[in-house]
Amino acid sequence: MRRQVQVCLGATSTAVGELRYDQQGRRESAAFAYASGWLGDDERFAFDPALPLVSGFQFHARRGEGSLFHGAIADTEPDGWGRRVILRDHAKRRDMARKAGKSEPAPTLGALDFLLAVDDECRVGALRFRDEQGRFQGCAEDGTRRTPPLVELRHLLTASRAVELNTETAQDLAYLRGRGTSLGGMRPKCSLRDDDGWLAIGKFPSVNDERAVTKGEVLALTLAQRAGIRTARGRLVDSDDLPVAVIRRFDRQADGSRIPYCSAATLLGVERDDPAEHAYTEIVDAIRIHGAEVQADIEELWRRIAFSIRINNVDDHLHNHGFLHLRHGQWRLAPAFDLNPFPDRVRELKTWISPDTGPEASLAALRSVAPYFRITPTRATAILREVDDAVCNWRKVGADLGMTGQELDAFAEAFSKP
Repeated sequence: MRRQVQVCLGATSTAVGELRYDQQGRRESAAFAYASGWLGDDERFAFDPALPLVSGFQFHARRGEGSLFHGAIADTEPDGWGRRVILRDHAKRRDMARKAGKSEPAPTLGALDFLLAVDDECRVGALRFRDEQGRFQGCAEDGTRRTPPLVELRHLLTASRAVELNTETAQDLAYLRGRGTSLGGMRPKCSLRDDDGWLAIGKFPSVNDERAVTKGEVLALTLAQRAGIRTARGRLVDSDDLPVAVIRRFDRQADGSRIPYCSAATLLGVERDDPAEHAYTEIVDAIRIHGAEVQADIEELWRRIAFSIRINNVDDHLHNHGFLHLRHGQWRLAPAFDLNPFPDRVRELKTWISPDTGPEASLAALRSVAPYFRITPTRATAILREVDDAVCNWRKVGADLGMTGQELDAFAEAFSKP
């Protein structure tokens, strides 16, 4: 099977290139070529450093369990939770077609099927995909919007919980189709519209949670803001006595237009399953090459590392850091997201501070790289003090968010001073 899918940018649907997909049995391959019109456009930019602005198809070889596609395209693929919803929905529809005596969908889904199953309205960043008939993939069949308003939160939560418990119906999966197929992570979540219409993510408690994870994330975001860190805006919404974290999307503007996005992994050219260890000093190098506000973002990154160490946010892999395109191929550090205190984890960072420090999550290790970040000892001390002043009040901030004493106690180890 061969598919040729047009890759477009933003709400204006500017054609930037073509994605070619080939499948022979279980073997799959993919290549991307920029459109000649995009190469001649004054506003052109490479939306992936691994895709220079040249004519002709550029191939990407899959490595291990990594993505079949180049990094910027792979950043828009469904996450673990999204793949789970897509697979369940596919299996359910095959079963229903078989019982009705109709032709069944293909027995297996390829990499392109997963990529195109993500909802067009909610896809991360600004890339969009249009098929050979000119239809944007991931749109509702009747052309209506699929992203529900906040008032439908209960329905979203109920359907997501059914998937977790393996009790979902065809109606649950039909409702989640598109709504629950984007964004990162394995935890249950869905796209929705906040009260003012802004695109957001609803993150739900899992049936397997042993602590108030959604409350912990909103607590961490609140503390990070107080520590001088630019973050995604998050708040807690109660749905049938279950706390849902509503996180507003930062890759959209007030008028709904889309902002190009790439993960730190894509900016560094790192595959999702790369076994090598990577360091924040590599992100610093990438900012110096591709950054629009270089020193401001480098200092902000150092502050974020300090905050992660202080709350034991040790799930800080390269896909939990991102960049937004500003202008002419220059990128800015995206607001911080997926900040979570982990009281039950060893204090070792997923992304090392530097190759010399290793995974050690200590302020001494962070101070040792301050010169590489071009931060003076005096400035480093001031940043650490600001971060500590914000975090030391975590119990009061948590109580103000509605967390009980027992819920706060469950996070105490994460907030103990390293």
